[in-house]
Amino acid sequence: MTDLTTPATADRQDRHLKRPAISFEFFPPKTEEMERNLWETINRLAPLEPKFVSVTYGAGGSTRERTHSTITRILQETALLPAAHLTCVGASRGEIDEIVDRYHEVGVRHIVALRGDPVGGIGTPYASHPEGYQSSAELVAGIKNRHGDIEVSVSAYPEKHPESRDFDADIDTLKAKVDAGATRAITQVFFDNDLYFRYLDRVRARGIDIPIVPGIMPMHNFKQARNFVTRNGTSVPDWLAAKFEGLDDDAETRKLVAATVAAGQVQKLAKHGVDTFHFYTMNRADLVFAISHLLGIRAKSAQKAA
Repeated sequence: MTDLTTPATADRQDRHLKRPAISFEFFPPKTEEMERNLWETINRLAPLEPKFVSVTYGAGGSTRERTHSTITRILQETALLPAAHLTCVGASRGEIDEIVDRYHEVGVRHIVALRGDPVGGIGTPYASHPEGYQSSAELVAGIKNRHGDIEVSVSAYPEKHPESRDFDADIDTLKAKVDAGATRAITQVFFDNDLYFRYLDRVRARGIDIPIVPGIMPMHNFKQARNFVTRNGTSVPDWLAAKFEGLDDDAETRKLVAATVAAGQVQKLAKHGVDTFHFYTMNRADLVFAISHLLGIRAKSAQKAA
């Protein structure tokens, strides 16, 4: 009897089984136009079936209500699983606990717990609320103690947090967050994959075995993106800057270059065994959708049509 599973068929099945897991980050809109744009983006990306989608939270809780309303609408109008960002900044423990309770009440079961940026902005001194959670590890513990069924993700820094003394201290912080109950870490943006793999080696050597998910950001506007990421401690290689030279007034070509760079990065990571990616979408669907397609991720409708 002939085996119907040919090598080509087996290869296709193997590729299907290795479909990467993806997640997307959005930020809460400030205007009606931004609201429309966000929901166009969500509707475009939802058929890719991300593992979850996260919604950011401004410094000092400045976007608290907009974050909550966006999360609630995602729960009510889509099949997506939302993860709410939450920080320690500018609020007492009681206030933060109330926010966690509100999220739990509407059905949120995933929180991205962060210390948060200083109220004065990146580069200014950080001051914790005198009656608040003093660190991200304390925040993780507070969430888990209050609602054990909430999954908690945290941040990780392949180039270390700008305020950390050194890598050992930085990984001590990650270990404290894991010990407090975090089950996933999402990295700060990076552009050199070697930085990620070296960081992963350091983390695993410390006995930290939770997923360290690479955070990927397509650079729609290179100059703006570079200014933003460098303030957060991310280095931008000269070779990357060179790819965008002369394109300040050519948005269409910038978009093509940005897609090519980000697609190349994720494909190289996938080739080395990385099977989960978190995309910082900047509330835009086009590049993230294209990159996901190149990873072999297809929308449900496209799969049926095929």
